[in-house]
Amino acid sequence: MPRELLLQVTPEIAANESLLRDHLSKQIKVSVKEIQHVSILKRSIDARQKAIKINLKVLIYLQGEPFQETKIELPLYRDVSKAQEVIVVGAGPAGLFAALQLIELGLKPIVLERGKDVRGRRRDLKAINREHIVNEDSNYCFGEGGAGTYSDGKLYTRSKKRGDVTRILELLVAFGASEDILIEAHPHIGTNKLPKIIEDIRNKIIEFGGQVLFDTRVTDILVKNNEVDGVVTQNGDTINANKLILATGHSARDIFELLDKKKIFIEAKPFALGVRAEHSQELIDSIQYSCDYRGEHLPPAPYSIVKQVNGRGMYSFCMCPGGVIAPCATSPGEVVTNGWSPSKRDQATANSGIVIELKLEDFKPFAKFGALAGMEFQKSIEQKAWHLAGQTQKVPAQRMIDFTQNKVSADIPKTSYVPGTTSVEMGQVFPGFLSQILREGFKEFGKSMRGYLTNEAILHAPESRTSSPVRIPRDSMTLEHLQIKGLYPCGEGAGYAGGIISAAIDGEKCALMIAESLK
Repeated sequence: MPRELLLQVTPEIAANESLLRDHLSKQIKVSVKEIQHVSILKRSIDARQKAIKINLKVLIYLQGEPFQETKIELPLYRDVSKAQEVIVVGAGPAGLFAALQLIELGLKPIVLERGKDVRGRRRDLKAINREHIVNEDSNYCFGEGGAGTYSDGKLYTRSKKRGDVTRILELLVAFGASEDILIEAHPHIGTNKLPKIIEDIRNKIIEFGGQVLFDTRVTDILVKNNEVDGVVTQNGDTINANKLILATGHSARDIFELLDKKKIFIEAKPFALGVRAEHSQELIDSIQYSCDYRGEHLPPAPYSIVKQVNGRGMYSFCMCPGGVIAPCATSPGEVVTNGWSPSKRDQATANSGIVIELKLEDFKPFAKFGALAGMEFQKSIEQKAWHLAGQTQKVPAQRMIDFTQNKVSADIPKTSYVPGTTSVEMGQVFPGFLSQILREGFKEFGKSMRGYLTNEAILHAPESRTSSPVRIPRDSMTLEHLQIKGLYPCGEGAGYAGGIISAAIDGEKCALMIAESLK
């Protein structure tokens, strides 16, 4: 029987198969020649001490023990071209994995995506970066693959209770992702590699009889006798079906407005909001690894930090080692930031959202908007940032210590944010209570991470699309909307997921519930 072993080794040993075998032979007291194969099951970094260690969980096969390389393969999909149709609105992770699951269950998905295919999106990303032009249907948030495609493809989730995380990771591997995502503690694919995987998923959906329609924004949801009857697109076309998975993402404000206008029950949901902070990666490495030089065997260091400030949680969000900051507005007249990293995380800077948890009571000034109060609160800050930055996609920016001292920065060095920056006192962007919490919180961060609080760090505002400001309530058992039969609110936009993995799991769950309802 192969033996499983938990161990700590140096980064050099973890990176070299020969050194690892030598180390294991001493651990289990056998010769190196007796070790047939070593499978790494889990890998993580322990940087709590000055001498950094790599935690490994391995499976060791000795000579004579049965071992066979296993290849992760896709499920046996069937042709569903003539099967019952299910409309899936949105081609992000929730929508795409819902479509794959529907095919596996013998149902035909019709995926409607308001934006362009994953390759076509690139021209619009270039336009917002270089020309400050925002395409409302094709940007960092909208288009094939959703928001995660061009903002890193982070796959880490704490939501194990939501469903089968391993299944989603294995499907991604079967579609071309590195098997490393199965063993890393904080897996990610990288913005440079994810588009090809998304494209292959779409081709598989089409190959087995599903449909994927781009540049097809839903402008109305047809309802008869409190049951879904289909949708209308911006071209005036009607697509009929009595099962609809609504997976439009956290930024589809027009969908929230449509539901509210049609009196389909939705409710305001708290979310988090703040800034995106950028440091040099070298500084973050020195803080996290307690060293002057990271070395070739350690990856660029991430960080995660949480503080309670004035009764509010303030924390790092979507941290991007070796990454860049991107403009993520979805409409003209607003500024929004996010971050991403390439697969090698080899950029010179590190960035992270630093956000504060909001409460429903914070939305009271927008109470007249009812369930859309949080969305309007969010929108007001993004629009204010746009005005402060000269009505362009330049971002309001400030040096970190200057911000804590309420002082406009005399200059802003060039950052990774391509559209550029405008020196602004951040207190003008946020309501007073948020600015005060951020100022105090950064001082607390500096106490926990010595060197983090520095005027070489640049704050970009706002980081405002952390999650949906609206929840679309559904039955906890059937996953149908509480009011409309056949409507399945899904993923981040409905308030039931927070990232690629949890959104994909939720998409699969909705597909399974639809199949169950049709039995």
